[in-house]
Amino acid sequence: MTRSTGRTSAKEGRATLLAGLILVQAVCAVFFIGDVIRDFGESGHLDDLHMILESLAAAALIGGVVALSFELRALMARMSGMQAGLAIARGQLAEVIEGLFDDWRLTAAERDVALMILKGLDNEAIARIRATAPGTVRAQATRIYAKSGTEGRAQFVSLFIEELLAGDMTPAAGGNEGGAPGRGPTAPAPGPSA
Repeated sequence: MTRSTGRTSAKEGRATLLAGLILVQAVCAVFFIGDVIRDFGESGHLDDLHMILESLAAAALIGGVVALSFELRALMARMSGMQAGLAIARGQLAEVIEGLFDDWRLTAAERDVALMILKGLDNEAIARIRATAPGTVRAQATRIYAKSGTEGRAQFVSLFIEELLAGDMTPAAGGNEGGAPGRGPTAPAPGPSA
């Protein structure tokens, strides 16, 4: 999550930089165009080298403003698409997690503990957050591992990573081949209910 947040911040910074550059170029282009118009009004012709160079500079700046505007628009569209994709992935991941928790028939307390395990918290931290004894958390974690058919924290977490890598993040209504609803075909079957 922090990696994609960092990418989004970098793209937002790039968009701000491009917008600032467009603004500076537009101001410079207006200055040169105004100077060319004023010089033309005074001399009446464009054969002076100074006016030709100013005209070329103004044209180049206008071209730069147009090109950077297109680049900024494309960058904003990519950022919007990435934000939408991230929101969809988060929603689908939550659905997959809830689907698996339903399959395993986890209690509300076990669901809380399981989510904290997935977030990387240890038993002592979970006990502090939930205001329970570490032994209670260990017992709940043991039941979670048994219900999920895993043998410990690492295998439990890897089960969810496997679900993400399987590419099937949409819970199925009728079930999938080789697994329960919402599971990819490579996920282990849930353990017995406690």
